[in-house]
Amino acid sequence: MPGKRIAVIGAGVSGLGAIKSCLEEGLQPTCFEESGDIGGLWRYEEDTKGGRPSTYESATCNTSKEMTTYSDYPFPDHFPNYLHNSRIMEYLRMYVRHFHLRQHIRFLSKVCSVRKCSDFSCTGQWHVVVEAGGRQEPYVFDGVLVCTGLYSEPFLPLQDFPGIQRFKGQYIHSWEYKNAEKFRRKKIIVVGIGNSGADLAVELSHVAAQVFLSTRRGAWIWNRVWDNGMPMDTVLFTRFNSVLNKFYPTFLINRWAENKLNTRFNHSIYGLLPQHRFLSHQATFSDDLPNHIISGKVLIKPNVREFTETSAIFEDGTEEDIDLIIFATGYTFSFPFLENISRVLDSQLSMFKFVFPPQLEKPTLAFIGILQPVGATMPTSELQSRWAVRVFKGLNKLPSVSDMMADIRKKRKTIEKELLNSPRVTRRVQYVDYMDEIASEIGVKPNLFSLFLWDPKLAMEIFFGPCTPYQYRLQGPGKWARAREAILTQRERIIKPLRTRTLTGRQPPYSVPFWLKSVCAALLLFALTLVIIKG
Repeated sequence: MPGKRIAVIGAGVSGLGAIKSCLEEGLQPTCFEESGDIGGLWRYEEDTKGGRPSTYESATCNTSKEMTTYSDYPFPDHFPNYLHNSRIMEYLRMYVRHFHLRQHIRFLSKVCSVRKCSDFSCTGQWHVVVEAGGRQEPYVFDGVLVCTGLYSEPFLPLQDFPGIQRFKGQYIHSWEYKNAEKFRRKKIIVVGIGNSGADLAVELSHVAAQVFLSTRRGAWIWNRVWDNGMPMDTVLFTRFNSVLNKFYPTFLINRWAENKLNTRFNHSIYGLLPQHRFLSHQATFSDDLPNHIISGKVLIKPNVREFTETSAIFEDGTEEDIDLIIFATGYTFSFPFLENISRVLDSQLSMFKFVFPPQLEKPTLAFIGILQPVGATMPTSELQSRWAVRVFKGLNKLPSVSDMMADIRKKRKTIEKELLNSPRVTRRVQYVDYMDEIASEIGVKPNLFSLFLWDPKLAMEIFFGPCTPYQYRLQGPGKWARAREAILTQRERIIKPLRTRTLTGRQPPYSVPFWLKSVCAALLLFALTLVIIKG
């Protein structure tokens, strides 16, 4: 009996993982991709006329390869830890070839509408209209996976900047930026200090006459290279640290993180000290920003009060002549192809665990990658797909509508309590916690107790080492025979691309194992906590 027919919308990193997940469960996926190639946002394109956001020429991933990989297909060991967009694309093409996904993708195919079939309450089927080659064609699918991502529409808040209409220079959104060449010797202001804003300010400062980086509330800046030169996420995103985070007071974690970041450079002196604590808002990645601030190439400025014909006037009363404004003000997401969206999603776009609309009579529609993990998107969206297709098949059941809404409200209250009121954080999740939450739904969360009894070497690496996606292939549906090997060799793949020079002299002295240092640090922190509480 043929498997259910599933429509996958989008062939970016989420869409490719969704196709693979469908095939694993014996379903029949058809992926509709509006452009002519895979990769989505990661595919660099010089031309922006098509209206589809794509990365700029120099963009490099902010999460390391071992944490970013699909769970059963590691990056080649010689690939650098932080990957340029061209290397990400190379890997995606390898993934597509290895798992024979190309035959399931229809390029230059725009999904125009998705609506319930008339007998949806019985069948759960969807009527999908796709435009390709100048004509529209209708389809009926048993399930739909929406993989269009969070970055579908640039957000350009011109109404917040008085005088912008009389400004005689040029203004663009950061998605239109591709490289710095045409901006030589210009005075440029970048509005917004997210990852893209910091990247563009640094890159433009190499060729511009002057770059101003305007921020409303400041930002905590962290960098890719962490202690001992290791990738930041492989050091911080561990199960051990996840446990510590649950037991230690938020103010202690904030204090530790802020002291750590201020040790690199004093955020107050550099004009970056934010109004919020570290855990309350998304931090910004930038390896080079402090270097360009201290050399005067980038000047940090407060929020823009208004624009004149040739200048920007800031909230502190200072004024600077400018030629170009780049709004690095983020993106919004929408689903214009969903007909009668109010019958599918409420006004807050509530989704159970950021995947399933809770009010549908049949759980045959899922949203993949429509969240902001504090970590890599690729493995989180892949795990979402693995769960979604099992729900489509009836192998996993969703809770009642009331229970799903209770879970949504609980998460929303937590976000409102712990995070700033900002669109950037409404769909924010902690990487390890969220991965475990979805893995528990499928039955693929590692059983640490059992592993400590039967495979202590593996258990130690899983608990104290980086929480890599391979961990979710050790057991249960989709089990991968090489998962154990991938976990135990992950540190070798981290180190290999760094060893491009053979050392023949004295080797570095013996170092204490990471897990032992972690245990000692935990005991010390626990003792300090007791002292603080009793004091």
